Amino acid sequence: MTTTATVNYHIHKPERQAFELDAGGIVGNLISPELVATQVTVLDVRETDNDTSFKSASVGFAAFKTDVDVLNDARAWQPTYDAEIQHLLKKELDVEQVIIFDHTVRIDDGRSERKPARNVHSDYSNDGAQQRLIDLLGQEQAAEWAAGHYAFINVWRPVGAYINSSPLGFIIPATVDEDDWILLDLIYPDRKGQILGLAANPAHEWIYRSKMTPHEVAYFNIFDNRGQPSIAHSAIDMIENPDIHTVRKSIESRTLVRYRDRNDNTNNKA
Repeated sequence: MTTTATVNYHIHKPERQAFELDAGGIVGNLISPELVATQVTVLDVRETDNDTSFKSASVGFAAFKTDVDVLNDARAWQPTYDAEIQHLLKKELDVEQVIIFDHTVRIDDGRSERKPARNVHSDYSNDGAQQRLIDLLGQEQAAEWAAGHYAFINVWRPVGAYINSSPLGFIIPATVDEDDWILLDLIYPDRKGQILGLAANPAHEWIYRSKMTPHEVAYFNIFDNRGQPSIAHSAIDMIENPDIHTVRKSIESRTLVRYRDRNDNTNNKA
């Protein structure tokens, strides 16, 4: 089954573009590059037999129950939730080490400091991923990981109620041209990163999983040093049931994973 949704693509420009987070020292204040709203057709993979596995499409979906309350401001849930994510990724992927370094709770409410990201993007450029690896591990350990197979993988889960509006959508990587990507600076008050935005292309094939519940997750690749494609993604503006008015809430967990050493270069596409 397909449906129509609106997404916000980036635009190619001659100058370097940037996001500025907490701009002017105001928490939640975001200065964004110019975006263009575009209608796209989105395929619901819950109702198809399409091969949208992590291996083939850089995104996987899994039933994964949790009992933690991630809206607890004290974050007493975090050690338990970290262990759950580590178990999930070790079960679903051939990884031997998982480092969880960030959790972002997003609430689609005007008062929220972190709202759903409504720009088509992936979280790291090549240089941005290499710098983040050093930021997390230090120069020496980062060099050790870079000699093997590592990746940044996000784990996304609804919170509180199933997702009725603004679900997370993905573009099948094989439908993205290299020239679609746009380097974007990401400017924080205390550091600078680099991400990838995406320009519109009618060849893009969008997918999502309808009515995801708090006991389901999407896990997706945002950088892999052995060539697994990064997947462009965004909250997509659509509503499943107009008679339901729950607020869209989610948690996105960013992880750094180290794959098992297979002592060969068969997966190296660099």
